[in-house]
Amino acid sequence: MKVISITENHLYSKVYAKGKKFVTPTVVVYVLVDYRAARFRKQNPEKKFINRVGLTVTKKNGGAVTRNRSKRVLREALRSVESHHKLRTGFLIVLVARDATAVSKSTAVASDLSRAFSKLGMLSPLPQENK
Repeated sequence: MKVISITENHLYSKVYAKGKKFVTPTVVVYVLVDYRAARFRKQNPEKKFINRVGLTVTKKNGGAVTRNRSKRVLREALRSVESHHKLRTGFLIVLVARDATAVSKSTAVASDLSRAFSKLGMLSPLPQENK
C-alpha cells in the first residue's frame, strides 16, 4: 500500500512534542495517535484506518545524495517491517535518520525499526490459529 505522507509542519512539531520516542543507532522513531484518522478512513476506498508517515533527514547527515540515500533506506526498511509485521493503524509516525542510516543496509535499519515499533507498542498481535 502506498504510504500517506505527513505534509504539514505543525504535525511534525506536535509529534516531536507529544509523541512517544524510541532511539536506535540508525533511526529515531516518534509515534502519536492521529486524531484525524477518521477523516482519512472515510476517504480510503477500503474504509480502513491508515498511518501517516514522515521522514526527516537533516543537513548534518550530509549532502543531498547522502540525505536521499537515507530516505530510500528508511522507506525500504519501513516496507520490510510492514510486510513482516502487522502495524497498528491510526497513528502519525515520524522517522528521523541518524548518521549511521546512510551507511547501513536496509535490513539493519528494518531490524532497528521493528525493535522500536515493538517497544512503542505499534505491533499488533497476530490472530491465533486454532489447531
